[in-house]
Amino acid sequence: MKASETRMKAALDRPPADIRLYLLYGPDESGALALAGRLGRAMGPEAERVDLDGATLKADSARLADEAASLSLFGGARYIRVTAAGDESTGAVEALLEAERAGNPVVVIAPSLKATSRLVKRALEADSALATACYVPVGEGAEALAAQLAREHGLRMMGGAARRLVQATGGDRAVMVQELEKLALYLDAGLDRPQQLDDGALDAVGADLGESEMSEIVEAVIAGRTGELGSALSRMSEAGGSPIPWLRQLARRLGALAEMRADVAAGGDIGSVIKRHRVFFREEAATAIALRRWTPEALVDAQRRVRQLERAMVASGTAGNVLADQAMLGLAERARRMGR
Repeated sequence: MKASETRMKAALDRPPADIRLYLLYGPDESGALALAGRLGRAMGPEAERVDLDGATLKADSARLADEAASLSLFGGARYIRVTAAGDESTGAVEALLEAERAGNPVVVIAPSLKATSRLVKRALEADSALATACYVPVGEGAEALAAQLAREHGLRMMGGAARRLVQATGGDRAVMVQELEKLALYLDAGLDRPQQLDDGALDAVGADLGESEMSEIVEAVIAGRTGELGSALSRMSEAGGSPIPWLRQLARRLGALAEMRADVAAGGDIGSVIKRHRVFFREEAATAIALRRWTPEALVDAQRRVRQLERAMVASGTAGNVLADQAMLGLAERARRMGR
């Protein structure tokens, strides 16, 4: 069944007995992970969480239904969280929905899926499943989310603080929470002692990742300019910012290039493809060079690697700057070799 975010939150906070599957799909993986965390809190601190991924379910389509029907090792509450799921998990979800019994709830995070995918369609038509699309908030929606998260940390946004936080984090929920945790500690804020969050606190503690700095990293990777990339990564590291916002921006750029490159591979003229995809005129030249440099397979693989790195960093809650830097330098070197 289709569920609004409000209904999904309510169901995850108090899981109904007749719902076996909670599907969170769409590009806002950070937001989906945050929603999935509500199920964990509802199950209790002693609950056993079983972590699976799409590749595991593809290899063993019966695994999900088996785990959902199994008892906890210690006899307590138990739930299953599936990450990096795609249409390859449809068979496993089908088995879960058709199983005779499934006592443990399952939450599936599928960032690459759209409403037209097989897995989403199957969840939407099932009475024992709830499905919600997760999109990265933008504009006023992103600022409202920032203000809401700030209140949860005992902080009241003042002036343009919400906008600055959104810009600094790329609108990524996980990064906003990390920044707000630091700011709450700095201001000694809490739900029982709310404090004002203004530009002064952001200047003192908050990361200041500008759009231009993130774009510089992204374009250096795409163009294979390893020297420029190394300098840009060093500046970003010195600023103390999380890599997640620019990793997300890079994934979007690679995805857009992959779509255009597929059109070119199908016989389209590069100039016409760029116009059809409405590329900003100042980016047309760089985009044309990238489409000649990258193969369709290389773009898909690069996007997959970036998404995997982002998932690993969000799930672990660590900064992982060194890991991200090494991975990006590797991608840039690959791009440089392809351009020879």
